[in-house]
Amino acid sequence: MEFIIFLSKLDKEILDLLKRANYVVEENKVECLLNKNIKGLHNFEENKIIICTENAKKKTNYRNIKQQQNKDNFKTERAIRKALRHEATHAIQKCNNNKTIGEIKKLESKLHKSKRKALEFSTSNFSGTYEKEVEAYVLEDKPKKVKNLLKKYCL
Repeated sequence: MEFIIFLSKLDKEILDLLKRANYVVEENKVECLLNKNIKGLHNFEENKIIICTENAKKKTNYRNIKQQQNKDNFKTERAIRKALRHEATHAIQKCNNNKTIGEIKKLESKLHKSKRKALEFSTSNFSGTYEKEVEAYVLEDKPKKVKNLLKKYCL
């Protein structure tokens, strides 16, 4: 799986915890082809997370490092790491009887303005509720918290 090369040590630990929680993590499945705007998704019924590496690379203008020395690939790294954490948050919610972990009013105040559009996209195109998506967008920037919550709720 190519996306692993973009992960930090902490994100690799999150991936390992997901696998220990009986999640299957796959990459670039048909769902990614059906919607080029998504970087990841969570299948509640099958305990499956799909990372859309190719979509993330296209959206972040990824350049093969062999072709040129380009340090701009940090955008691709960031997009894939956030996608994994976002979907891991949905796994945590599933482990918590399909409920959010945090208080939504507090989480809403922490949601960066730039994520409002993404939140709108997620709630209108996918089955996620507003509350679950707010929590996932906030936690995608908090890898330590995602790791700890996975341990607490899913293991």
